[in-house]
Amino acid sequence: MLRAIDIRNVVLIDRLTLTFPEQGALCALTGETGAGKSILLDSLGLALGRRAESGLVRRGADQAIVSATFEPDAGHPSFRLLDDQGIPGEDLLILRRTLGADGRSRAFINDQPVSIGFLGQVGQTLVEVHGQFDTHGLLDPKTHRGLLDRYACVSAQTPAAWEAWQSLERRYQDARRAAEQARTEEDFLRQSIEDLDALSPEPGEDATLSELRERLMHRENMLSALGDAHRMLCGDQGDGGAEPLVGGAARVLERMSAHGGSAFDEIIAALDRAAGELSDAMASIETVSADLTEGERSLEEIDDRLHAIRAQARKHGCAPDDLPARRDALAARLDLITHEDERLAALEHEISAARAAYIDAARAAHDRRCAAAAELDSLIAGELVPLKLGKAQFETQILDLPETGWGPYGYDQVRFLVATNPGSAPGPLHKIASGGELSRFMLAMKVVMSRTGDAGTLIFDEVDSGIGGSTADAVGERLARLGRDRQVLVVTHAPQVAARAAYHWIVSKTDERDEGGAIVRTGIHPLDDPAQRREEIARMLSGAEITPEARAAAEKLLEAQDEKDFVRA
Repeated sequence: MLRAIDIRNVVLIDRLTLTFPEQGALCALTGETGAGKSILLDSLGLALGRRAESGLVRRGADQAIVSATFEPDAGHPSFRLLDDQGIPGEDLLILRRTLGADGRSRAFINDQPVSIGFLGQVGQTLVEVHGQFDTHGLLDPKTHRGLLDRYACVSAQTPAAWEAWQSLERRYQDARRAAEQARTEEDFLRQSIEDLDALSPEPGEDATLSELRERLMHRENMLSALGDAHRMLCGDQGDGGAEPLVGGAARVLERMSAHGGSAFDEIIAALDRAAGELSDAMASIETVSADLTEGERSLEEIDDRLHAIRAQARKHGCAPDDLPARRDALAARLDLITHEDERLAALEHEISAARAAYIDAARAAHDRRCAAAAELDSLIAGELVPLKLGKAQFETQILDLPETGWGPYGYDQVRFLVATNPGSAPGPLHKIASGGELSRFMLAMKVVMSRTGDAGTLIFDEVDSGIGGSTADAVGERLARLGRDRQVLVVTHAPQVAARAAYHWIVSKTDERDEGGAIVRTGIHPLDDPAQRREEIARMLSGAEITPEARAAAEKLLEAQDEKDFVRA
């Protein structure tokens, strides 16, 4: 709910901070006509993302600034909106708007810059304003189905059934498109699979063949080098060699090892190791020489194989190592053609079952809506009589949509309609009712549907317009009843309504003078003193001149309220 509003340089307000009580209750704003009550609502509208005009900026100021602080309940939809935008959610939400004298506007939530549109989205989840102030919510036909569903406690079965059905429909369409594309490529697929099967490439073969090709290109030079190395090691041309020399050195030292001690032993061991390594090296030389001489494929054969593998890789737009996987993918696409009919028939059967389940869920939701609509119409009709709308008719219309209009919430179109005169056809609420009637219709609907909707704060702007006496008292009683569940702010000229409030503020206008001349300012003051409150209600009863009779009537109005339902300021 709304905790505080801070206003700077808006029309007649230079600086004003209004703090609201922590618990929900009916809060009344009163004051003489022209005192500036509408400026307060215009200011709050700025913070809620409503349309702004540069004329709201106080004369002589560079910009107007309005901040509204809210404390939503845990799990409130506003937190989901903030999370989607990457804005950290906190216990308090501070919506701030600046409006320059040039008409440029900026918006912030918890000091994070946001678009005006997003500010409006968040604002609509926090506050509903009914009356003369750009009404939304119940007047928007797009919200009627959701409001009725919350009133009727319609389950979430229909959205789940819709998503299951639509998911199958998407799978079916994807399968059809894939099969149709595969059919146009059938010859290409068959030939490609045949070519790949004939080639039978293996993962890593390209690298292996490339290495082998490199070896074969330098085979003669490599064989010559290996032969030279072998001769140098074994000395088979009579000019000595590493292996005989190492062996001879070891034998010479072995004959003297008995006299040389440990030093000779270490040398002989080193020569033995060297002889072993030389022997291993010669064996490897002989093996590699034999492979190069006898075991290798021809260079031409390897070049042909490499060319064939790389040509297939280019054809299919993949790496040579991916050709086996590509062959399997092509075979799967070809398989779609072979088994297309069976797959599509199986999906069609699943779709038929999912559609039937959706229709059952939508029918159950429809039946629940119809029962709730009849109850809602009856309850609202009962509220209209004391609101001096006894001849009016409220109707919840539920129409079946064609299948093209079905959606997650079923096949119903829900609209709230009214008729203000007997015999006239019901029509949309905002087109049929006059300003005063509209506010009272909205009040009756909100009283009956008090536990629906996300907004924790309801604002009624002059809901008592054009009424008085028992009708105004009935309006006040219903506003106070709403205040038991929500925070309700009412701008009122009716003393019967103001007397019902748990908290009461008076809006006043003062004339001051400084060096620049006369300055008109709007201020707001809480009426914490019972005597002050009685005086204001007496003024509302009698006008400019407050009579003893008016004070007595005001006292009677205040005493007549059921104090156990209200917390006094």
